[in-house]
Amino acid sequence: MAPPLLKLEDIRLTFGGTPLLNGASLMVGPGERIALVGRNGSGKSTLLKIAAGMVEPQDGEVFRQPSATVRYLAQAPDWQGYATVRAYVEAGLGPADDVNRVALVIDRLGLTGEEDPATLSGGEARRAALARVLAPEPDLLLLDEPTNHLDLATIEWLEEELQRSSSALVTISHDRRFLERVSRATVWLDRGVTRRLDKGFAHFEDWRDTVLEEEEREQHKLGRQIAREEHWLRYGVTARRKRNVRRLGELQGLREKHRTHRRAEGVATMQASDAAESGKLVIEAKGLNKSYDGNPVVVDFSARILRGDRIGFVGPNGAGKTTLINLLIGRLAPDSGTLRLGANLEIAVLDQKRTLDPSETLSHFLTDGRGDSVVVNGQERHVVSYMKDFLFKPEQARTPIRELSGGEKARLVLARLLSRPANLLVLDEPTNDLDMETLDLLQELVEDFPGTVLLVSHDRDFLDRTVTSTIAPEGDGRWTEYAGGYSDMMAQRKGEELERRKARGQGDAAKGKGGGPAPRAAKPNAQKLSYKQKFALEKLPEKIAQLGTEIEALEAKLSDPALYARDAVAFQRFTKELDEKRATRDRLEEEWLELEMLREEVEGS
Repeated sequence: MAPPLLKLEDIRLTFGGTPLLNGASLMVGPGERIALVGRNGSGKSTLLKIAAGMVEPQDGEVFRQPSATVRYLAQAPDWQGYATVRAYVEAGLGPADDVNRVALVIDRLGLTGEEDPATLSGGEARRAALARVLAPEPDLLLLDEPTNHLDLATIEWLEEELQRSSSALVTISHDRRFLERVSRATVWLDRGVTRRLDKGFAHFEDWRDTVLEEEEREQHKLGRQIAREEHWLRYGVTARRKRNVRRLGELQGLREKHRTHRRAEGVATMQASDAAESGKLVIEAKGLNKSYDGNPVVVDFSARILRGDRIGFVGPNGAGKTTLINLLIGRLAPDSGTLRLGANLEIAVLDQKRTLDPSETLSHFLTDGRGDSVVVNGQERHVVSYMKDFLFKPEQARTPIRELSGGEKARLVLARLLSRPANLLVLDEPTNDLDMETLDLLQELVEDFPGTVLLVSHDRDFLDRTVTSTIAPEGDGRWTEYAGGYSDMMAQRKGEELERRKARGQGDAAKGKGGGPAPRAAKPNAQKLSYKQKFALEKLPEKIAQLGTEIEALEAKLSDPALYARDAVAFQRFTKELDEKRATRDRLEEEWLELEMLREEVEGS
């Protein structure tokens, strides 16, 4: 068995008060893909920094294989001393790394390399930081929230790149679908200790719930045992004094165990403050146009948004999602077109930038400096009581915002937003930095909100669970609305593409009938399929199914975390074969679809 690349054992770290890490462990072998999960503030980022050598624990064993290369993706990279993105990325290479790969990775991430790091947007900064850690192809990648601020196309590229890579991986992310696709094992950091599941994140939540249920049963049994011992001490036989002393000592031990047990963290309570019901028509847009410096961002956009609609906006960074939303809620004037807002609208906006004063206290931020109370749904509540709904401790009321983690800041902004009366919620990237439990509650809030929701997100799972329709860019400033969530949109787009191909085939065939050449595969006037086409229609499904079986077998081989260490050549060969078979299957599926459409045309003629 190959030695581990990284081993953290019995790691302990306390910043005053309750220990942050209290016996946490993490072991990573060559080629392993691990999702590191846990609540915001549980210490995930700290454990990853210990793994990267950036933080020293107070106690515990830290081992890093001396010959292994490790790259760590920080949430806030340091750009100082770098004139361009290319210089920043090249500085992350080792002596044996291929400098030519820098240009390839930068290009795949949508950058030129000549950008000034000081002027990068949030999404560009994240892509530059990713390029720096991916270009060297290290033995071990430590990624802290790699999908934050990335658009969907870049997230999907990153998934493919990590699946292709031979690097071992430990990643923290709130993006469920990303974790499901890149992980083969899951480490849960909970109340200072770690538990490991040797399965990918898709299996984690059921396993976690089982663990917590068993823990509750054990605590219940312990409580009943304490009650029995207390009853025996009060009413049992008192003659055998030594035995009584021993049992009294055991009882005190049981009480201490019960008292010091750290229960699972509480659950946030989210509820939007109700406003008067809006009119049935919330927004009516006709022919909206908006350009910047001659570049069209929104072209001839029309929509009717009704009360109760939950609309998702997706697209690459810079496509104009925020611009379109600001046009729709009247924050931004269009170059042309008309906008009509419904009656009784009360709009609450969660801005993507979420600018916070780091010196302001939580209490002051939530109350706008007006005493110690906040009005929620027409009822006055003490700010500390309201903070508890969002998992803040009473002593944090006077804490400066700068001392909060990224997830705590996101919860704080949501707490303030949801205390404002609203019947139209505008949420621009609300899922950034939220842990999965809080994401689940936000999902329920959006689903149950009686008003209307406009939602910008790159979280595919969250979109699928919440929105009733999705608006996406089609290029050149044009936007289209699709029924359902992100997966529904992708399915509809695929269907539309097949229809366009079918229409093009019919059009080309019509031209061919007029004297020009026509593709053999699309003649609508053909009375029957050729023998070769019939044979292909019959045999292609079998070939596709066989390829599916072979792909599953290769995926099973590559899922072995020890394969790369045991036989690196075989790992590379299997990876190459897998890519080739997937490409072949895609080609055969396209061929079968074209022949199937041709068959329908022939039978319908």
